[in-house]
Amino acid sequence: MALWAVLSAVGLVVDDRVLVGAPIWAKPLKFSLSFTVYGLTLAWMLAQSTRGRRTGWWAGNVVVLTSLVEMAIITGQVLRGKRSHFNAETPFDQALFTAMGITIIVLWAATLVIGLLLLRTRFADRATAWAIRGGVMIALVGAGIGFLMTLPSAEQQAAGDLDTADVIGAHSVGVPDGGPSMPLTGWSTTGGDLRIPHFVGMHALQLIPLFLIALVLLAPRIARLGDAGLRLRLVRVVTAGYAGLVALTTWQALRGQPLIRPDAATIVASGVLLVAVAAGVGAALRRPPAPTPVRQESAPRESEPGESEPRESIPQESEPPSPSKEFTV
Repeated sequence: MALWAVLSAVGLVVDDRVLVGAPIWAKPLKFSLSFTVYGLTLAWMLAQSTRGRRTGWWAGNVVVLTSLVEMAIITGQVLRGKRSHFNAETPFDQALFTAMGITIIVLWAATLVIGLLLLRTRFADRATAWAIRGGVMIALVGAGIGFLMTLPSAEQQAAGDLDTADVIGAHSVGVPDGGPSMPLTGWSTTGGDLRIPHFVGMHALQLIPLFLIALVLLAPRIARLGDAGLRLRLVRVVTAGYAGLVALTTWQALRGQPLIRPDAATIVASGVLLVAVAAGVGAALRRPPAPTPVRQESAPRESEPGESEPRESIPQESEPPSPSKEFTV
């Protein structure tokens, strides 16, 4: 996928064609970069799994295969000068888009299998377990939002017979695809865009574990972060806040509202989410760290006058303790 991204970048330079308001090679570039990050993250997470290693191996290879099929169709349609998504112009185009839908469903199911394996894995650090599992679960929700784009839009339904339509489904809500958009991302600036919650949700897979890694790296400089309990609480707050962000951006997009032009309701909801996350962080910081148990050792017995120095004893196997005796740790 990294090599595919380089080739797509070359295509951007040498091919000036535009499709649906964007450079024709922009889509394979964005998808190949996304798959690169997605694959690296899943590979790292699979390396942490301690159960079902063979199942995880198969699931990982299914992700690889479906990603390759997806990219092959996207790039093939670019070479033909056709759109890959939502294309029902000819039976061949429709068949390709149907195949893309099937591969994404299989990829989603393989990621779900990996997520279930990670739920069964025992991690030494609870914060790590929470970050990995939370990231996978939110990413699955974000990927699932992509299926909403394949449904006929309100405008397409109002236009009439969907059997003869050239395009079925859309990224944008309330406006046609290909209108004014944000630079780099291509998200609509005049209507809602389901790619936003899809993007935000998918990248929980990386951002939540990266937040924990940042806490660990800062621990030598900030003594409080050396407390494993504090890191766990902060990761929980951030995971809940991230899930709230996915819900907020989905709600905003479905109402046909651009990301950069929120209405009063969206602003109020954003404020509530920020206050909730800030309160959670404050509560996590106010809680005192758990006391570290100190093991007490008995003082060595002093030698009596005239007694020779005690020799170093050789450890002997002790008899199994009697059930009637009590031991204090």
